[in-house]
Amino acid sequence: DRRMEPGDALCASLFYAANDDEVEDKRVADIAHSEGALVNIVDNLNDSQFITPAIVDRDPVTVAIGTEGAAPVLARKIKADLESQLPSDLGVLARIGQAFRKRANMLPMGRKRRDFWTRFYFGAGARALNEGGAEQAERLLEDLLTDTIERRDAPGRVSFVGAGPGDPDLLTMKARRALHEADVVLHDRLVPSEILELARREATIIETGKKGFGAAWKQDDINALMIEHARAGAHIVRLKSGDPSVYGRLDEETEALTSQDIVFDIVPGITAASAAAASTGKSLTKRGRNSTLRFVTAHDMDGFADHDWHSLAKQGAVTAVYMGVKAAPHVVAQLLAHGAKPETPVTVIENVSRVSENTVACRLPDLPKKLADAKFSGPAVILLGLGEMTSTVAAPTAEIEIVEGVA
Repeated sequence: DRRMEPGDALCASLFYAANDDEVEDKRVADIAHSEGALVNIVDNLNDSQFITPAIVDRDPVTVAIGTEGAAPVLARKIKADLESQLPSDLGVLARIGQAFRKRANMLPMGRKRRDFWTRFYFGAGARALNEGGAEQAERLLEDLLTDTIERRDAPGRVSFVGAGPGDPDLLTMKARRALHEADVVLHDRLVPSEILELARREATIIETGKKGFGAAWKQDDINALMIEHARAGAHIVRLKSGDPSVYGRLDEETEALTSQDIVFDIVPGITAASAAAASTGKSLTKRGRNSTLRFVTAHDMDGFADHDWHSLAKQGAVTAVYMGVKAAPHVVAQLLAHGAKPETPVTVIENVSRVSENTVACRLPDLPKKLADAKFSGPAVILLGLGEMTSTVAAPTAEIEIVEGVA
């Protein structure tokens, strides 16, 4: 039990100075440097020659957590979180699977082999290990292999998945599973890269973007692409921003698949209006404030959408306007001309739920100028009748109405 002296670091490759004392750390680091070791000084990134990650060890599964030296305490927190989530027998499961890999290689590369391992590692293997130990897990692998070999190749199918407003944390668990299993992901332009990164790396990712007043994929071409990949036996995720059933041209695509006898399923997502209301801390419906909730689009296939403006102008309603930024002067003019009160509150949220989210709140007549000044470039939803100036009106019953704006 003594202080470090010259000679103590001879033959060392790595040296850690961890005395919790800057003067002593510098002294021992100088000794280690002079004796040929690389030095790490704890909590001193600038004077360290290397950093090491926190480790979660489930041999042979190893997870390393690094923060580039920026936040060692955060790395330890992440380590603790992962330790609690990864079962202690994860390594045993991995070794059982490793020993079986040669047998599993008799399955063809691609979807069939991937489905085999997915069934084992995503639940069945862990259950067998917990119930009957390694022997039962090994028997399960043999049973799964036989079942996979005898099973006919699954036909191609399409999952219409709602990507939500943009925050990956708002994806449903079912949406995440679909992304993990997909062979092909066809996504809208508004789906952010953080969500696309959740797809498995071998998946084919294709943007089938539609942009207002700009270049866009033709709907027939998107339909043909889905049909082509489905006929080849692929599992396709048609990834749509928000909810697929809200202004996502869902019916046009499902009808195309049905005409070719291609099966599909629909995974709902959080639509922009719901996320926008949550962002403002308000609800879309409230007793005594609004008896009606409407979802409308400002554009249809012929340009600005036409609506029952007299009905939309009535008090006691909240209206979520999709794709309405460029059409705002038209919408405001129609509403005011049909009796909307000038004091009607409006809230507009751009990039809802994302780090770059922006909000504009104003009265109805001021909306076009406010949007022009804001220069929004991302997707935005306009909430008419919802804002700081929301007034109270009689609301005898609750009613939700979807107003289609597509011709």
